[in-house]
Amino acid sequence: MAEQSTQSIEVDASPERVMAVIADFPAYPEWAKQVRETEVLAEDEAGRAKQVKLTLDAGPIKDVYTLEYDWAPDGLSVGWHLVKGQMQKAQDGRYQLEPHGGGTLVTYTLSVELVLPMIGMLRRKAEKMVMDTALKELKRRVEGQG
Repeated sequence: MAEQSTQSIEVDASPERVMAVIADFPAYPEWAKQVRETEVLAEDEAGRAKQVKLTLDAGPIKDVYTLEYDWAPDGLSVGWHLVKGQMQKAQDGRYQLEPHGGGTLVTYTLSVELVLPMIGMLRRKAEKMVMDTALKELKRRVEGQG
């Protein structure tokens, strides 16, 4: 498996509120700037998204891909992996939530392998940029619902 990048951010909301935003895939295009479209393809027995097709437009990187999600029973983490993609041959990620003071520490781990080879340093820089943007947008969305 490729090396992973990890970043964290504090969000002024409960883990339940943060996870509710993470799990609301149909709303992603409203707040996740690079996500143009989402489609839940399958749900698990609890009614949470199991497979989601995403259309990404991040400037030079455009992709349509499907991720499969694995939700933790305690509601504090969700992991995913790539089922199929055009520009990606692998993607593994995880949101880990930890109660922190009156809010939540959100840790995002991501590893992406593109179909076209990319120098490790550039790949990690791109992953960090994706995670930084995603975490800031997630924080803004969750805290804006307060």
